[in-house]
Amino acid sequence: MHLTPSGLSVPGTSRRTLLRGIGGAAALGAGIPLLSACGGSGSSATDSKTVSLGSNASDAVPKKAFAEIYADFAKKSGIKVDVNTKDHNTFQEQINSYLQGTPDDVFHWFAGYRMQFFASKGLASPIDDVWKTISGNFPEAMQKLSKGEDGKFYFVPLYTYPWALFYRKSVFQEKGYEVPTTWDQLIALCKQMKKDGLVPIAFGDKDAWPAMGTFDQINFRANGYDFHVELMAGKVSWTDAKVRKTFDLWTELLPYHQEGAVGRTWQDAAQTLVSKKAGMYLLGSFVGQQFTNKADLDDLDFFAFPEIDPAYGQDTVEAPTDGFMMSKSPKNKSGAVKLLEFLGTPEAEQIYLKADPNVVAASTKADTSSYTPLQKKAYDMISGAKSLTQFMDRDSRPDFTSTVMQPSLQKFIRDPKGIDSLLSSIERQKKTIFAS
Repeated sequence: MHLTPSGLSVPGTSRRTLLRGIGGAAALGAGIPLLSACGGSGSSATDSKTVSLGSNASDAVPKKAFAEIYADFAKKSGIKVDVNTKDHNTFQEQINSYLQGTPDDVFHWFAGYRMQFFASKGLASPIDDVWKTISGNFPEAMQKLSKGEDGKFYFVPLYTYPWALFYRKSVFQEKGYEVPTTWDQLIALCKQMKKDGLVPIAFGDKDAWPAMGTFDQINFRANGYDFHVELMAGKVSWTDAKVRKTFDLWTELLPYHQEGAVGRTWQDAAQTLVSKKAGMYLLGSFVGQQFTNKADLDDLDFFAFPEIDPAYGQDTVEAPTDGFMMSKSPKNKSGAVKLLEFLGTPEAEQIYLKADPNVVAASTKADTSSYTPLQKKAYDMISGAKSLTQFMDRDSRPDFTSTVMQPSLQKFIRDPKGIDSLLSSIERQKKTIFAS
């Protein structure tokens, strides 16, 4: 069996690596061994007192945080977690062969389409028994994200973060700007910012993934969650009039984006918000990493992307979510179930969040008392959402998003006039890829 959609990360720096506050992942090369089960300490995964776990948490911050979670689990359950950690990008690139071979009992992965893909191929075990224990800890939208196409649970979410429009409170106060809640208000605000000598919307798409976030926001605001998810899954044509409408709206907004975006990194774009040269920035909450001065960080705020169609309002939030799955034939199933039940508790999330303050807990039962005002707002936005999306490269086939959508969106940013031929080209390539 050959599976095309690997967990290929987007070219350039991955958002997950960025989120963890570490520079780029280690370069891939012949020196990196192939991903295989059981690395850790070499103890046997068949031992009922050991559960093996495949981890992509290779950066120092998350690696330490997860080690503390597993130590706490071992202390409470008497079951040791034998962790097999691989470089984040290597893990994603080799996920297909890994899951088809002899994978670890439990493995790190992402919610949404990428989880559903492996579940539908029989490469993951349903974990409805786990969810009987943990369902009370999660909001409905997070539960929806954790189910396969067959309606069974396959995923336990741990942490998440939102995409939104970020801004400086002091700039809005000084200029008398009000947070826009509708598309017309957003356009009017952009016009005013331009008059005031600001770049209305900071933008850097050198790594080719930020533009996907802009498309997502406009598309699910204009056409709703259901249409967006079907489009991402290849079930709707890219030549559909609704998709054209999304690009027409984006064409209206594009003149207010920072010029030369394709040659600018997201970090450089963020610096224009830090220096108060830009009024807003559409990005994930990891943008806060660029605010190294505490006073600047305290001045950072955000708002949900404005409503376009009142039928859909602002009920969808883009919130990439990381968590865990169980492999198809775990050697220690009962131990794996116990570990997943623990990972679905507020206690496990608290241990993680102490080490990584750029994210928020996926559970509504987690203690938020130590959250910063920005974290509290992010938590409220996510827990109050009717539906959650994951980001284009997680909600669709990664081979499609990396080889077709990234170059196509950069082409659109450079020249928004040729949209009809561009959408026809996307649709042709999509059919070929999704048929493979």
